[in-house]
Amino acid sequence: MNEKRAVVTLFGVGVAAVTAYIAYRFIAALTVAVFLYYSTRRFYKYLELKRVHVPDQVRAALVISFLAVPLLALGSYTAALLVVEVRNFVATYPVAEMLPEDASWVQGLENPPELTIQGLAGAYQSGTFDPFIDFAVEHAGMLTSVVSSLLLNLLIVVVVTYYLLIDGSKFHEWLLRFDDDAIVREYLEAADRELEAVLFGNLLNVILISLIAIVTFMGYNALVPSAAEIPYPALAGALTGVASLIPVVGMKIVYAPVAVAAAVPLVLDGNSAMIVYLVGFLALAVVVVDTIPDLVLRPYLSGERTHVGLLMLAYIFGPIVFGFYGLFLAPIILVLGLTFADTALPRLLGADPDRDRNPDPSPESDPPDQVTVNR
Repeated sequence: MNEKRAVVTLFGVGVAAVTAYIAYRFIAALTVAVFLYYSTRRFYKYLELKRVHVPDQVRAALVISFLAVPLLALGSYTAALLVVEVRNFVATYPVAEMLPEDASWVQGLENPPELTIQGLAGAYQSGTFDPFIDFAVEHAGMLTSVVSSLLLNLLIVVVVTYYLLIDGSKFHEWLLRFDDDAIVREYLEAADRELEAVLFGNLLNVILISLIAIVTFMGYNALVPSAAEIPYPALAGALTGVASLIPVVGMKIVYAPVAVAAAVPLVLDGNSAMIVYLVGFLALAVVVVDTIPDLVLRPYLSGERTHVGLLMLAYIFGPIVFGFYGLFLAPIILVLGLTFADTALPRLLGADPDRDRNPDPSPESDPPDQVTVNR
C-alpha cells in the first residue's frame, strides 16, 4: 500500500512539475488572462438577466468582445492615422533632405505614394518598397518568430479568460476541497473579493480617465487658435486612459508626444509664438488629467484592504522585477500576500479572529454589579 502511495505521489509531483514549467513559459499570457478575468467578472455577472436566460458561453463571448473589439478598433484607427499623418508630413516638409543620403529607403520619402490601391500598386511596381521588402526578407525568421509568439500568447489570453469566466466558480470549489478548519475558505473568499475590487477598479480608472482626457483635450481645442490645436483630441484622450495602466511614465507617453507633434509644424512654419499654448496644454494635462484623477479616483478604486501606496509601488516595481507582465502580476501578488497576512496568518499562529474583531469591553465600561437585597 505504501509503495502504491509513493508511486502515485511521484506521479503527481511529476505532473505538477511539468504543469508549473508550462505555466512559467506562458506566465505573461496567464497573468494577463487572470487580470482580465477579475477586471470583467462583474460585467459578466451583470449579464445574467433574471427574466431572460443567457447561456454562460454567450455571456463570456460578449464580455471578451466588448473588451477586445474597442481595443482592436482603437489600435487599428491609431495606426491608420499615424500612417496618414506621417505621409502628409513628409509630403509637406523636406524631410528627405534632412536625412543621410546613404540610406536607400530615404529615396522613397521624396515622393510618398498615395494611400489608395492604385497608388500603392504603382509604388510597388516602381520599386519604392524594395528596401523595406529586402529588410523583411533578411529578418524573416525574427519577424515570423515575433508574430507567431504574439498570436500564440493572444490566443492563450482569450481562451483562459473565456474559461475562467465560465468555470471560475468550479475551480474555486475544487480548491475548497483542501479546506482545513475553514482557513482556506476564509482566505480564498477574501482574496477573491479583493482581487475583483482592485482589478475591476483599474478598468474603471481607465474608462474614467479616458472620459476626463477627451473632455479636457476637446475643451482645449475649443479655446485656442486653430494653429495651436492638438490633433485628434478624442483619440488622444482614449489612448491616454489606456496608458494610465503603464507605471511611472503612464499618461505622459501619450499627451507629451501629442504636444510635440503639434509643435513641430509651428516651428517649421516659423510660428514659434504659438508654442506657449502647447505649454499650457501640457500643464493642463498634467494637472487635470494626470494628477487630480490619481489623487481623487484611485483611493476609491483601489480595493477594500489594499493600501493605495503599496498598490502604486507594485505597479512601479512589478515591470522592473518581472518585465512587462509584472504590471499585471505585481498587484495580484500584493493582494494575495496582504490578504493572507490579514486572514490566514493570524489563524495559523493561533490568534482568535473573533476576539480581534470584537474585543472585550474595558473594565471601566463594565456595568456595576447589581446588589440583591433580601427582604
